[in-house]
Amino acid sequence: MGNSPAPILITGASQRIGLHCAKRLLQDGQPVIATYRQDKPGIAELRDLGATCLRAELADESGILAFIEELRAHTDRLRAIVHNASAWVGETPGHEAQVFGELFRLHMLAPYLINLHCADLLERDATGRGSSADIIHLSDDVARKGSANRIAYCASKAGLDNLTLSFAASLAPRIKVNGIAPALIMFNEGDDAQYRARTLAKSALGIEPGPEVIYQSVRYLLDSPYVTGTTLTVNGGRHLK
Repeated sequence: MGNSPAPILITGASQRIGLHCAKRLLQDGQPVIATYRQDKPGIAELRDLGATCLRAELADESGILAFIEELRAHTDRLRAIVHNASAWVGETPGHEAQVFGELFRLHMLAPYLINLHCADLLERDATGRGSSADIIHLSDDVARKGSANRIAYCASKAGLDNLTLSFAASLAPRIKVNGIAPALIMFNEGDDAQYRARTLAKSALGIEPGPEVIYQSVRYLLDSPYVTGTTLTVNGGRHLK
């Protein structure tokens, strides 16, 4: 690998926040390994920018382990891991256990196994640079209070928040482990005006900030040498309303 910087792994980078953060890192000259579940236009963009893009099924235990093996074949070092892969799904009658299991594996088991099996890649890069490496978990502000309509989703994201604390304690001092808990960041194209107005009214700042605020949060955690075991709340002041 020579003296070239070690890559940052971003899971679920085919669209929206993950895609934006991957592109911004690449623009900063940072090598990126991006995972995707479906080959969307964003993956072609990342490939054109020089990212290594790996298909991964992170809602399945065997898929997680297969991805880890493939990742280790591509690099012997990692500067950071950003766990962004997520699914916003609710329970449906008769399929509750299936949904819970899928969200548990995607939001908790995948980060857990990847962190455990790739900590040595982070340690190796941190030792070589004489600094620290990073793990960043993308959680969700809704885990703060729960949701009647997304019980399994909130539970799995709350579990991810707890993994942040446990891994921060176990991997210090060479690896910092932190989280980011966003609320509304960007609307979907199909969101109507009434929904948008109602959602904006939930926060004190009342804006749709766009994905750059998450990249700024990622950048802060990567650059700060003295922050670990912390989850940054990026919610526009929802907790004030």
